[in-house]
Amino acid sequence: MSVDDETSGWQLTESDPGVFTELLKSLGLPLIVDDLYSLDSDSLAALQPLHALIFLFKWIPTTSDSAAPQSTDDPDFHGFFAHQVVNNACATLAVLNALGNIPSLQSGPQLAELLQFTAGMDPQTRGLVITSADWLREIHNALSPPSAFSLDGLGLPRKTEDAYHFVVYLPVMGALYELDGLKPHALRHRGFDESGEGWLKTAREVIEARINTYPVGALEFSLLALRDDPLPSLQSQLVHYQSTGDSSSANDTLARITNESAKRERWAFENSLRRHNHVGLVQGMLLALAKAGKLSSAQEGAKKAMKDRIEQRKARGEDIDED
Repeated sequence: MSVDDETSGWQLTESDPGVFTELLKSLGLPLIVDDLYSLDSDSLAALQPLHALIFLFKWIPTTSDSAAPQSTDDPDFHGFFAHQVVNNACATLAVLNALGNIPSLQSGPQLAELLQFTAGMDPQTRGLVITSADWLREIHNALSPPSAFSLDGLGLPRKTEDAYHFVVYLPVMGALYELDGLKPHALRHRGFDESGEGWLKTAREVIEARINTYPVGALEFSLLALRDDPLPSLQSQLVHYQSTGDSSSANDTLARITNESAKRERWAFENSLRRHNHVGLVQGMLLALAKAGKLSSAQEGAKKAMKDRIEQRKARGEDIDED
């Protein structure tokens, strides 16, 4: 990465499916991103058609830099691959590295023009062009929590923070590829059988092998699935079942539509919170609690609630950190 956080203009974003889905929506794409808690065949089949897996992991040089067995660098990779040349952009770069390799991608005009303009460029130049696109940076930053305070200049000791990073696994030209914007070349794992689970079977084996390089019980990673938006298909199915009088299938489909719609509402609410600075509200509430003599009890209650929340998220294997 060649530009530091202060001058790159790209802000940190959360590893959250709602954030990624809003990014895809802003790019004019009929795709969403979902959390993936298991790599078993049933979980993957439920998300089909699935285009790519986005893997977030804690950067540990002794494990993260090691190539997987039966994998090779592909300097002649003819697909879309862009290097990460600025800090904090790896989430959007990972998404673009996936989108650029989806055949017949239907996107908004700005993304289509960007992909067409960068066709044939080497990964470094392509990364520079992409991260220089003001409109793309604005979309990315729109979903970043506002920074209310700066501790620079106060002489406070800096703590070393864990580094997290995104890579993409997807099928390209009959083989499973790993696209990591911090690596010089795309990584070719191996070919796959188009029948059965196809590329996902190979991806499961590769990702599980990577997870096994971490200490037992480690939770410093998460997995996201880039897939078609299921709502249009579900709505068409509902119309069909209703017209044929298949009430059982219609009720099952309606329940799935309700769950998907509730998920979108939750994402929209969470994204609206990310766009606002709540420091003034929090300060006012703290002052009111202090004046009422309730600040200490509220603080203890908040600590307990946060501890319970962390334990619940660990049990689900979630992680919201990013590099």
